[in-house]
Amino acid sequence: MAKSATQDFLKIKQIREGILLLKNKSFRGVLMVSSLNFALKSEDEQTAIIYQFQNFLNSMDFGCQILVQSRKLNITGYIEKLRELETNQQNELLKMQTTGYIKFIEGLVKTGTIMTKTFFLVVPFAVSNLASTSITPRKKQKVPDITEETFQRCKTQLWQRMEFVVLGLRRCGLKAVPLTTGELIELFWALHNPKQAEIGYYPEIPPELTS
Repeated sequence: MAKSATQDFLKIKQIREGILLLKNKSFRGVLMVSSLNFALKSEDEQTAIIYQFQNFLNSMDFGCQILVQSRKLNITGYIEKLRELETNQQNELLKMQTTGYIKFIEGLVKTGTIMTKTFFLVVPFAVSNLASTSITPRKKQKVPDITEETFQRCKTQLWQRMEFVVLGLRRCGLKAVPLTTGELIELFWALHNPKQAEIGYYPEIPPELTS
């Protein structure tokens, strides 16, 4: 029963070739977007960024979803390297300083004040967006089954939208890259398992699903 309830809750039917296929037979692509410190920009630079972003939004003929993921800073690997240095340190004074530094960093992170934010842009595409004379305006059509041909056509159209978004964000001074299948799996696993993700634990993903 628990498995069935989880499957009913998730809207994702399949993750394939870097594409999310939802249960309603629509498609989603996810871009990870860089950030910029807007407050440190000059007034002219801020105005230019806002102007470019307005132009970007006005040029879009489809909607997008912005996702911001906040997580406690994961420094597990960093602490492990420090402990290795501490163990191998021959100078007692430096060893004591390393020990104190480790305790300081661990205490700082435990306060919960150090957070890392990751920005994503979700780009949609629906089968009904495919140019087809069989789709009649103002009349609701049954969404056809997703055949291999349909999947590839929708994938091509979705990638074109994503490339358009990447170029638009680049003019605003932002970099955007599409997530692969493996990265999408990790993203949604982390959303449903935040505690494990914060300490750096992720499930092992078969190599054939990572591209």
